[in-house]
Amino acid sequence: MVFLLLILLAALRFFQEEFFYDPLIDFFYGDYLIADSLPEINLGKLLLATSGRFWLNSSISLLILKVVFKKAEILKISILIYGALFVLLIIAFAYLIADYEQNYNLALFYIRRFLIQPVMLLLLLPAFYYQKLRNK
Repeated sequence: MVFLLLILLAALRFFQEEFFYDPLIDFFYGDYLIADSLPEINLGKLLLATSGRFWLNSSISLLILKVVFKKAEILKISILIYGALFVLLIIAFAYLIADYEQNYNLALFYIRRFLIQPVMLLLLLPAFYYQKLRNK
């Protein structure tokens, strides 16, 4: 089951350009560190697409955590972590785009990366596994 869920995460990444509006993809593949302006962006559409992508990745990640650990407590704390992280990151993301300056490029890159990739799964899996080992 975990393998199928990981394949689903990979498919979301592979088909990202077909499924999600994101004019920043090409921007970050280019020389974004020296770019003095962002490409033309529909902020509402970008925030909606980024939010949808975050929650799709998060839902799959939460299913992986549920399958691996089978404990309601782990799922509950993970949902709280994902929710808090989403609120903080989407606000920062919207601010950095709305009030863009060239020195925001790196921050924008990493905040966007955290929103569109299942990075939290890579952090939570070993953390919960370590906690499980300590409690034995």
